[in-house]
Amino acid sequence: MYGKVAICLTLAITFLISCSIYLGTVDLRSYFFPVQPAPRSLCATGRPLRVYMYDLPRKFHVGMMGRRYSKESGPVTMENLPPWPARAGVRRQHSVEYWLMASLLYDGKGGEEREAVRVSDPATADAFFVPFFSSMSVTTHGHNMTDAATEGDRRLQVELLEILRQSKYYQRSGGRDHVIPMTHPNAFRFLRQQLNASILIVVDFGRYPRTMATLSKDVVSPYVHVVKSFTDDDPLDPYENRTTLLFFRGNTVRKDEGKIRVKLAKILTGNNDVRYEKSVATPSNIKMSTKGMRLSKFCLHPAGDTPSSCRLFDAIVSHCVPVIVSDKIEFPFEDEIDYTKFSIFFSMKEALEPGYLVNQLRQFPKDRWVEMWKRLKQVSHHYEFQYPPKEEDAVYMIWRQVKHKLPGAQLAVHRNRRLKIPDWWRRKK
Repeated sequence: MYGKVAICLTLAITFLISCSIYLGTVDLRSYFFPVQPAPRSLCATGRPLRVYMYDLPRKFHVGMMGRRYSKESGPVTMENLPPWPARAGVRRQHSVEYWLMASLLYDGKGGEEREAVRVSDPATADAFFVPFFSSMSVTTHGHNMTDAATEGDRRLQVELLEILRQSKYYQRSGGRDHVIPMTHPNAFRFLRQQLNASILIVVDFGRYPRTMATLSKDVVSPYVHVVKSFTDDDPLDPYENRTTLLFFRGNTVRKDEGKIRVKLAKILTGNNDVRYEKSVATPSNIKMSTKGMRLSKFCLHPAGDTPSSCRLFDAIVSHCVPVIVSDKIEFPFEDEIDYTKFSIFFSMKEALEPGYLVNQLRQFPKDRWVEMWKRLKQVSHHYEFQYPPKEEDAVYMIWRQVKHKLPGAQLAVHRNRRLKIPDWWRRKK
């Protein structure tokens, strides 16, 4: 009798274990392999992010900065890194990729604290940086998808994917711990969907489907400002010193949400204390924008082709209170910086109501404006891209954001490993 009971219990237990394995609620590997403790969060350790940078041929990065740099041989180092050209004009706004690469080449001998350091051994890396100047490639190899010159951009993308797919570190994580800048709206335009698992550095999500780019895994970067920073902004009365109420200077013909610019031009025309001027980004016009922002209390930031634009960051470093008109905008470093402390927000509906926006600005209290102006002076260094990099500048902030995203990437990698059944178990079955 006891023998029958024992047999029945054995069969029942075997049946339950088999069902549990089938349903995925029991992982036999925990019985046969030692459990590895989860790594501590990088944010908790306080140490710099260890970044391995792929050693790509020059054609993927500095070779696009000029024929001279494309002909040079050997790796790019701190000593031979080409300086960013002073007369690059509007191309500067999409140069985040350059400053990130430069920060990893810097040896840090200045003694400043660093958020990320380059490592030569990929086995010790927390993250992997892919130094492909995807935004510069857009402006170098044609602007329109129908332009024959864009074939050069497409070939670079195809070749880069081949390099990554041959990397055991890319294979190991499926690219989840790889950092790839894509700040131009058309960056990596041909094959970007094939990199949707990676940590993308973007300026907004205007042209990215939710299946590819989200705040949960990607980093929102500032545009690189094109006007000169206002470093000696210390008048006795800053409010009265700025004689223009509201300033806008830029292209009024844009796509998507940016179509509001034409409508705003009609609504704001005729106000003596408003300057709303159509222009293109030439060196002389950039100088005029610099002067105009420094003489204005408020700087209008309507959407461009995508929800964000360089103009917002030009306003910040000019200490001109941004007036933001967009229903879909995302901001860089918003988990650390409260934009309501130095910006004013209007919905698109409010901005298109004749007279509403201007009247609200005219009635804005002087003391509140002065507080916002002071706050702009306090935060503007977070939007500076420079070499050598400095503590708490834009590159420093971006690497810290990458550090915040990595635990999610590491979780996905660990889950993938857990869900993969060992070969010996497959053979046994």
